[in-house]
Amino acid sequence: MRVRDIFIIISIMLLITVAIIAQYYLPVLWSLIVIAPIVLIGYVDIFQKKHTIKKNFPVVGHFRYMLEAIRPEIMQYFVETDTQGRPINRQFRSLIYQRAKKVNDTVPFGTQMDVYQAGYEWLDHSMYATLDDELDKNPRVTVGGQDCKKPYSASILNISAMSYGSLSKNAVLAMNGGAKKGKFAHNTGEGSISPFHLEPGGDLIWQIGTGYFGCRKEDGSFSEGLFEKNATLESVKMIEIKLSQGAKPGHGGILPASKNTEEIAKIRGVKPHTDVHSPPGHSAFSNASGLLRFVKTLREKSGGKPIGFKLCVGKKEEFIDICKAMVSSGIKPDFITVDGGEGGTGAAPIEFSNSIGMPLKDGLSFVYNTLVGYDLKKDIKIIASGKVFSGFHIARTLALGADMVNSARAMMMAVGCIQALECNTNKCPVGVATQAKSLMKGLNVENKTQRVANFHEETIHSFVELIAAAGIQKSSNLERKHINRRVSMNSVLKYDEIFPYTDKGSLL
Repeated sequence: MRVRDIFIIISIMLLITVAIIAQYYLPVLWSLIVIAPIVLIGYVDIFQKKHTIKKNFPVVGHFRYMLEAIRPEIMQYFVETDTQGRPINRQFRSLIYQRAKKVNDTVPFGTQMDVYQAGYEWLDHSMYATLDDELDKNPRVTVGGQDCKKPYSASILNISAMSYGSLSKNAVLAMNGGAKKGKFAHNTGEGSISPFHLEPGGDLIWQIGTGYFGCRKEDGSFSEGLFEKNATLESVKMIEIKLSQGAKPGHGGILPASKNTEEIAKIRGVKPHTDVHSPPGHSAFSNASGLLRFVKTLREKSGGKPIGFKLCVGKKEEFIDICKAMVSSGIKPDFITVDGGEGGTGAAPIEFSNSIGMPLKDGLSFVYNTLVGYDLKKDIKIIASGKVFSGFHIARTLALGADMVNSARAMMMAVGCIQALECNTNKCPVGVATQAKSLMKGLNVENKTQRVANFHEETIHSFVELIAAAGIQKSSNLERKHINRRVSMNSVLKYDEIFPYTDKGSLL
């Protein structure tokens, strides 16, 4: 006998029993307050045609969907270990929270890492550690080549691209306020410059995507006039052309009409309450020489500010073509941001998130080597973004060839993100990745502003201590030979063996 048949029999018998007893004891009818809704739910389940589980297992089948709804919370709080959580494990989440709050961030009783497992990495320390008075305690990088009139002195750790619209206004205010306090930069994301990026007064990297939000004509093409108006704002220190992002390289986006409010439409330069598409490619250029001419135009219209582009490496020959065009034209970007195919905060189709784009280590080492091979690296700074949470992550990334790093998810956690995995639903429970006013009002801007500044300060401090232990005085002195990686139980390789260097000018 099937479960639903048993349910029908039991429910009928239960109602008959209540009816009989009620003739002698009227208060028993109060039990219908509990029984009747359950019976009603059961019969609705039996006659609905959408869910097989509910039809075959009335009432009981609902528990399957209830458990499924809270599965991420069960995994995060009861199942996963400190080192096995995904996409960011408990160990690093705790580290970010502790540093953001400026509380004890040390660990007891030794590492939880399996140091003999393939993939374990470490930095070589020195018996002759750098003394405190010899250290560069506030490492910064000057971005700006020979054609740049307004070079920018950037921190080695900055906030990676996240748009207002994806993030709440409170989250944007807190991040930019933290950037102001800590003297580091905040990338706007392709959603353009909002009032909430400008209000605290933190330094901005204005990102321009394929939708040209903030510098867009009515037909969706690029507007030089609107670009110049925003690019010359005092807060805008650098401008980044987004070619692709690690979360979904080669994929466009859509701002649904339901999220396209009057406010967001005004910021992005689009019609409100309409679906707005970001195409997968740029309409302002279609090849390497066109990209570099676009770089030159932006530099001129911005008054000589640093101009660069961001990409997740795909076809290697396409980046090589850009380098060849740099050599032949003499036009060079001031910086290149390399994003890892392991993704970021952007909601993406799972195929793109899992199976498109070169991971950061491979992409970063390739971009660095190619620039060196064409003797271009001396004029171009490299920014790397992708899962940077600790001082060692910064050291490892700089050793591969980056001059500075951007972090998105760590900064989200500094303002309160709990990895609820609701970023793409507009239901973020802590008000970070949502436009729901009822949710974002719980995010205290003043408190979270300080936490963003704290996380930056403490992470830079840990990085400086780390390289001092290796006998290194400046971040620019980090090399691939300083990082080790276990590739098997009895084999260890240095990064310069896994990612060999290219000789300067060897590709010319």
